Amino acid sequence: MKKDEQNATLQMPTLLEITNKAIQDGYTENFKVVSEGLTSGKEEKFYTPQEISIANFHRFEGYSNTDDNAVVYFIETNDGVKGLLIDAYGAYADAKQSNFIREVEDMQNHIKKNLRK
Repeated sequence: MKKDEQNATLQMPTLLEITNKAIQDGYTENFKVVSEGLTSGKEEKFYTPQEISIANFHRFEGYSNTDDNAVVYFIETNDGVKGLLIDAYGAYADAKQSNFIREVEDMQNHIKKNLRK
């Protein structure tokens, strides 16, 4: 590995660092997508794409292994619940999660577009 590549790698935050910071910022739920919608591990409530927003996201690319590609979404629900949704991306992405996130992003883009009018 070249020295420049080594320095760039050292400066990139890890998934663990991002997750720990998110928890400190109140993103405490661990969300997952099931057939009923987005839910936490408790599965007490299910959210549709219209009931959530993506406040932020971080993408991680494995330097030496494409199996390490991941994305973490900072999710906020319409009733104030905040948490994370972590997924692989690329060939290993969970199709159900990817489709759900795409619906959320499409809806958010539609709303932004209409606000500019």
